[in-house]
Amino acid sequence: MGFVLSVFYFVVYYLTPATVFGPLAAYRIELILAGLIVIVSLPVLPKSFILKTPQSLALIGLAFAVFLSILIEVRWPGGAVHGFLGFIPNAFAYYLVCLHCNSKRKLQVLVVMLLFVCFFVIGHGYVGMLRGVSEETVPQGGAVGAQLESGPTDNSYLLRQLTSNQEWIYRLKGLGEIDDPNDFAQLIVCVVPLTFIFWRQRRTLENIAFVILPVCVLLYGLYLTHSRGGLLALLAIAVVAVRPRIGTIPSVLLAGGLFAGAMAVNFTGGRDISAGSGSDRTALWGASLQLLKAHPFFGVGFGGLPGYLGLTAHNSVAVCAAELGSFGLYFWSLFLLPTMRAALEIASSAAVSEGEPIVAEKGLYHAAWKIEAVDKAEINSLGRLVLLSLTGFLTAGWFLSRAFVVTLFLLGGMAEVVYEMALQRGMIAPRLRLTRALPYAGILAIALILLMYVMLRTLNLVR
Repeated sequence: MGFVLSVFYFVVYYLTPATVFGPLAAYRIELILAGLIVIVSLPVLPKSFILKTPQSLALIGLAFAVFLSILIEVRWPGGAVHGFLGFIPNAFAYYLVCLHCNSKRKLQVLVVMLLFVCFFVIGHGYVGMLRGVSEETVPQGGAVGAQLESGPTDNSYLLRQLTSNQEWIYRLKGLGEIDDPNDFAQLIVCVVPLTFIFWRQRRTLENIAFVILPVCVLLYGLYLTHSRGGLLALLAIAVVAVRPRIGTIPSVLLAGGLFAGAMAVNFTGGRDISAGSGSDRTALWGASLQLLKAHPFFGVGFGGLPGYLGLTAHNSVAVCAAELGSFGLYFWSLFLLPTMRAALEIASSAAVSEGEPIVAEKGLYHAAWKIEAVDKAEINSLGRLVLLSLTGFLTAGWFLSRAFVVTLFLLGGMAEVVYEMALQRGMIAPRLRLTRALPYAGILAIALILLMYVMLRTLNLVR
């Protein structure tokens, strides 16, 4: 029951309560759903591995960082409570996956859910393009870049945008938290590698039906977003995926060829990818670092960056640092560090051994992990898929303000679930201890800020 409700919770999150419940959304049914999930999750919590992960402490720290950033910097207790309650549903995703997703089959169901969400949005946007988009809606406001304007259309899944060549393009987007072409593109690039969880050796027809065709639909949807960040994230996934087989230099050359091909088919809709075209975005990065310098401990307040800059920073690290300060960035790094370590470990054939079958006493939570026979090759395969998905998310996130979204915490939960599958089978070393994770997270937080600083200085020299 808990797993089914959790999957439904994710669908509601991505497609919005109004889409799922229609007029009933006015009664806040999503809150009732969340309450039911909490009730059915409580009995599972004491027996779960979730309390052993550094990420659990990190999310608690992030929640307090959100609360304190508004309470201390904005001095608004009501807003602090509102921000805290707004963050909790996103962080909730990590706990739901770790508590209720304890097998490969359930991981596959999660991927099916993500595919359904992507196909739902792609289908609605494509139908809208076939029917034609009304030209009566006048674009309002502006997008990043002095030469660009964007505005709504009569289709909720399409955004009209003016390129630097004074040509209108229509970009596919979702609703709610993915109500932006770039945000939806980020979700797509995360789902593309996960789709290969259905790949089976020597099953050509099944692989075509359940892997190749869905991936083609996803890539077409990514094309319809015309997202430059999405394209770069896809290329990053390609490099990481093929590098172990063909080496670093050939994989980079392959990515370069794919990039040239994408530009030849007008993948970005005529929008350039260059240091000059992203000058306004990097200016926002620099302004965000200045805000961190002025508000070093608790930032300017959760969600408060547009009030200072007029726009968000279009970089997940910059947003986290500027809005939550060094306190919040530390806990964000404390979530990211063990998550990436877990993904790298389970993806490594050297770190994973053959292991032993699980033998658990009746009534123990570990007994749930022996239902499926999973060998080393399968753990490595699952680990690589999660690692590629995280690679896509973080690459796109370098150009998006997506530090606190469900997708990150859902992927973090998937990484820990696969790690637990290996751990319970004696295939891998114990998790990184909290006493080691705490100082490493501080080092990572400093490294991320230094990386942003070096990038900004380098780009300024190039321009």
